[in-house]
Amino acid sequence: MEETKQTPACRNSLAAGLRDGVPIGLGYFSVSITFGMMAVAGGLPVWAAVAISMTNVTSAGQFAGLSIILANGTLFETALTQLIINARYALMSLSLSQKLDRGVTLLDRFLMSFMITDEVYAVAAGGEDNVGRRYFYGLMLAPYLGWALGTLTGAVASSLLPASVQSALGLAIYGMFIAIVVPVAKKVKPVLKVVALSIVLSCAVHYLPVLNRISSGFAIILCTVIAAAAGAVLFPVEEVEE
Repeated sequence: MEETKQTPACRNSLAAGLRDGVPIGLGYFSVSITFGMMAVAGGLPVWAAVAISMTNVTSAGQFAGLSIILANGTLFETALTQLIINARYALMSLSLSQKLDRGVTLLDRFLMSFMITDEVYAVAAGGEDNVGRRYFYGLMLAPYLGWALGTLTGAVASSLLPASVQSALGLAIYGMFIAIVVPVAKKVKPVLKVVALSIVLSCAVHYLPVLNRISSGFAIILCTVIAAAAGAVLFPVEEVEE
C-alpha cells in the first residue's frame, strides 16, 4: 500500500511502531507483575487477574479498583473510581486525534482509544509528523502484551508461593506507590502538601465518627477529588509565555 502524503513512512510503519513500543512493553511487564501477585494474594483467581489486565490496561485504575474489589465495594464505587482516575485519557485522546492521519477510520479510532496510556500517548504525540494506523497498531501491541503477560506471570508466581508470603504481598502495592510519590514530593513542595492533605483526609475518613461509616470505595473517591481540587486551586501551574 502506498503511503499517504499526510503521513511519512516513518510514522505509518508497523515495524517502527513495534520498535518504539518494545521499551514501553518491558516497563509494563515489570509493573503488572505486582498487580498479578496482589490480585491472587487478595483472593482473585489467576484468570480473573489476567482478564482485568487484558480489558483495562490502566495501572493506577487497576490498583485502585483492586483495592475496592478486595474490600467488597460496590460496582458503582468501582466505576466511579475508574471515571475519576482515568478521566485524563479522554483529554489525551482528544489531543492525539488532531495528529491522526486522514486514513485512520472511525473503527481504527475506537481500537486505538483502548490503548491510550500515558506512555503510548507520549510516544505517539511526541513526533512532529502525523500518526498513521499501522504505526499506532505496532506501538500498542508490545505494551498490551507486556501488561497482560506480566499480570499472568505475577499471578501464577503468587499462586505457587506459601500462604505467609502471599499475605506479605499485601504491602507490595503500598511500597510501590511510596516509591513513586516520595521522590517527586521531595522535589516539588506543592506535591508534598497535596500528599500530606491526602494523608490527613484518609485518616479522617478512617477514624472520625460518621466519616468512618463511608465505604472504602467512596473514601478513595472523596480523598482523591478533595486533594486534587485543593492542589489545583492552591497551587495552580503557571503558564509560561513563549
